[in-house]
Amino acid sequence: MVRTIFAWINRALGERDAFAHCDIPCGIYDPHAAQVAALTVLRMNQLAAALPQPDTNNSMGRYTSEKERHAELVKSEVRIIWGDYVRPEHVEKQPDIHNTVFNIMKLASRNKQNFDQKAAEDLVAEVQKFAEFFWSTKNVQTKRQPSNQTVGGEIVYPVA
Repeated sequence: MVRTIFAWINRALGERDAFAHCDIPCGIYDPHAAQVAALTVLRMNQLAAALPQPDTNNSMGRYTSEKERHAELVKSEVRIIWGDYVRPEHVEKQPDIHNTVFNIMKLASRNKQNFDQKAAEDLVAEVQKFAEFFWSTKNVQTKRQPSNQTVGGEIVYPVA
């Protein structure tokens, strides 16, 4: 009976997709995906800058699409950690975290708007700063190591 009622409500209201990570909260947070996405934004800038003019292979469109998708991924990953994980005691220890998140959001938006090598490099640097902040809230030391990717750069890792 209850199942029938919910089925009827779902048909009447229509189905909706639900996306979350994660308002439970699940306790699984890691800034690694944001760092990789920021490096991808930087790489798309590098690839676009190296294209011969005019681009006859539609590569610029593909680079633009990936750059924008990964810039949005940076925003999403950072927003989730900032909104679901960061607590007042974390902010007390690092009061600049709100400015760091603000800078990440603005830089990711700037990277979505156009190709800007400096903005991409700045985005990587701010996300690295955010990763170091995140691990410090868990009293975990970090190290920066080469990304070992074509883009170059470094990724912040927790020290094992």
